[in-house]
Amino acid sequence: MKIVIIGAGKIGMYLASCLSEDGNSVTLIDSDAKTVEDAVNAIDVNGVMGNGVNITVQKDAGVNKCDVLIATTGSDEINMLCCLIAKKLGVKRTVARIRDPEYSRQFILMLDMMGLDFAVNPELESASEMSRLLRYPTAISLDSFAKGKVDLAEMIVPEGSAIDGVKISELSRTLDNTRLLVCAIQRGDEVMIPNGESVIMAGDKIHFTASHDQLAAFFNKIGAYAKKVRRVLIIGGGRIAYYLARRLQDSGMTIKIVEIDEKRCLELSEMLPKAEIIHGDGTDQSLLDEIGFSQYDACVAATGIDEENIIISMYAKHVGMGKIITKISKSTMLDMLASVDIDTVISPRQITENLILSYVRALENTEGSSVITLHKVVDGRVEALEFRVSENSAVINIPLFELNLKSGLLISCIIRGNNVIIPGGRDVILPGDSVIVVTVNHKLNDLDDILK
Repeated sequence: MKIVIIGAGKIGMYLASCLSEDGNSVTLIDSDAKTVEDAVNAIDVNGVMGNGVNITVQKDAGVNKCDVLIATTGSDEINMLCCLIAKKLGVKRTVARIRDPEYSRQFILMLDMMGLDFAVNPELESASEMSRLLRYPTAISLDSFAKGKVDLAEMIVPEGSAIDGVKISELSRTLDNTRLLVCAIQRGDEVMIPNGESVIMAGDKIHFTASHDQLAAFFNKIGAYAKKVRRVLIIGGGRIAYYLARRLQDSGMTIKIVEIDEKRCLELSEMLPKAEIIHGDGTDQSLLDEIGFSQYDACVAATGIDEENIIISMYAKHVGMGKIITKISKSTMLDMLASVDIDTVISPRQITENLILSYVRALENTEGSSVITLHKVVDGRVEALEFRVSENSAVINIPLFELNLKSGLLISCIIRGNNVIIPGGRDVILPGDSVIVVTVNHKLNDLDDILK
């Protein structure tokens, strides 16, 4: 496909790199000449220097002949205007990053009026993921598929766990027939897509798929179900704090937000009348001790400074906080966190990238079994993709054990209507199913790509 990306920031550059590697023709537009030059030299893309809302600039980039325009500048208004102009020029699909809560309340109306086909709100999506993690505090990460019917969870296997030393093939029996599928194991720097002979060891990070009830049953069976979260302390009163507090209040949790900016505190007090808003520095230990920091069930470090979030999370770990979620923006910080004892990290940037990549991959194959959802796990080294199965797929009505699958992948779940199937070798895939595939191969655009 021909794709134009407006905004060569971190998200724009990452998307350009991934989409170019997938075989698409990508053009980047940015108003900074050096940024465009660096992008063209670093990755296989075309570059156009100029303002993305300028019709001439968009024409020079070939927007009138492209399949998708993606607007990822730092301004919601510019992103929306870019998409509106592109639609007038004849682009087939438009995607925009939109962050303001006021716009988020009008998403459906805006999609129609502004010529938007797909919009991503990084902070809202981050808050949604944080909310899910607070409902299952044992999980380090928790992604969803099939409109929330299936979870892809990550956890660290503790010493003495019931599954320590257990073969994958014996897992169901060990857990009294709890239905889940371990689809990736990270052991140190090694990442493996397991088979029946693979053995789970203490200290492993395991990624597994399960339905909601089976996920809860699994945590109970292994004795790792953490205390239910009832009181949450959020450090930082930005957009994520607002979205998260609004969701958590609806589930009956008690919320306290610490924000250093007095004006923002007043705004949050009006927007969140049920939450307690504290004006102060969330990195001030005396303030945290004064408000009973260690008495909370969970802490969400969501300031605008990664370093502060890491320090807050380390202190929360020190006082024995049950669940700690750390918001990180910089990719360099994400790489460094491997050496720090911080488990649950949320990156709005990564969430945005995954959602947009998933949407674009779905467009690449509109007649086949296209991608519905995409999540990157294990530091981006493994992809979990949900495919919608078409009537023309080469994998339908064949027992899974007879499929000639590529190495390094696993069919981890089949969703058929409201039924979640953790597949065995004799299960078959049918037209209309949703299928979740976990793979180290980052070039799957169609379900048939899993075959050799």
